[in-house]
Amino acid sequence: MKIKKVIARQILDSRGNPTVEVDFYSTKAWARAAVPSGASTGVHEAHELRDEDKSKYGGKGVLKSVLNITKLADELEGQTFANIYDFDQWLKAKDGTENKSNLGANSLLALSLGFIKTQAAENEMPLFEFLRPNQKSYKLPVPLMNIINGGAHANNGVDVQEFMVAPVCGGSFSEALRAGTEIFHALKKVLHSEGHSTAVGDEGGFAPKLKSNIQALEYIMKAISMTGYKAGKDVFIALDVAATELFDGHKYRWEGQMISPEQLISIYKSWIDQFPIVSIEDGASEDDWSTWISMNEILGQKVQLIGDDLFVTNPKRLKMGIEKKAANALLVKINQIGTISETISTVSQCHEVNFNTIMSHRSGETEDATIADLAVGLFCSQIKTGSPCRGERTAKYNQLLRIEQLLGPKADFWGTKAFNSIRI
Repeated sequence: MKIKKVIARQILDSRGNPTVEVDFYSTKAWARAAVPSGASTGVHEAHELRDEDKSKYGGKGVLKSVLNITKLADELEGQTFANIYDFDQWLKAKDGTENKSNLGANSLLALSLGFIKTQAAENEMPLFEFLRPNQKSYKLPVPLMNIINGGAHANNGVDVQEFMVAPVCGGSFSEALRAGTEIFHALKKVLHSEGHSTAVGDEGGFAPKLKSNIQALEYIMKAISMTGYKAGKDVFIALDVAATELFDGHKYRWEGQMISPEQLISIYKSWIDQFPIVSIEDGASEDDWSTWISMNEILGQKVQLIGDDLFVTNPKRLKMGIEKKAANALLVKINQIGTISETISTVSQCHEVNFNTIMSHRSGETEDATIADLAVGLFCSQIKTGSPCRGERTAKYNQLLRIEQLLGPKADFWGTKAFNSIRI
């Protein structure tokens, strides 16, 4: 693909913070790409470049990133690249650092994302198909829908960052989405009837002030029951603990107390016995490897244990986790690693060892719905993109509905098979 020009700009994400967007032109097609940003970020993530000018946007501006892209665009004009691997290799060579700290991972990702979207457009193919062409069928992911927020996503006294429902019923993505949406609305009624706020957090989930973490699980069970779906058959529960936010180096903060890693694992085990929980993300801190290993030994055959801050979509971190047997699933966030080719390679590494892969948004999102195509194109069994409200979240669900319609009889749904090697 021959590059004609790239135009970069500063836009706002869903939290009202600046992020970077590009319009990427080849000689035959063009595409637009925008970069997400996280609130609960792992220390091992690739570097997000911010302006640090406190007089503008509180230092969160990305004009330095825009300038870097503009400089790279001048060099790219007229150049031809065979594929995303060659293009990303050029980008990484220009940056010259391990964690993209020179030019910024957000700068590189905008270009990488723009390139592959434009290349798909040049080939007159949807991105998901361009990534996996000529398939007899394509599988659509199970949505892990964040319906109660806590932790860094809401200031409400709840430790667990995300309580999610995982609808596997109906035989199709659209029917599973309907189930999750109906439960979301039922939960609103439950919370309202109990006198709780139904204001939503960064990812669209409700953020009520609750007495305990387990109360959130109890409310979700009530909502599932209200809709007529069967918990543990039609719908399951998933958690993102984001335990790095709770760790002091030795113990974990939990409901106003400091508890040992062993106590935390014991709490998870008791919850799994009481509730239809199939997935726990970041159940231990990002460098607390011993707790991850113990947790996987004790719970790994019962639930999906997802590494997010632990792995940061980085093939080197993932390799360590596989060797240590520290988890059994990877959360995939494209801005954690900074290029699409490295994302693809990391996901492929998971497929080789039967790790589940969960494509994910960030708390600071945009209208760019590319992760929907990536979830299907990279054979991810699940997708995290928030609750079924807020436009930047529903944009991804709506894109999956479009993909399902486009595929027709070639559209398959992961359903319960999304959670391989565990109790369902």
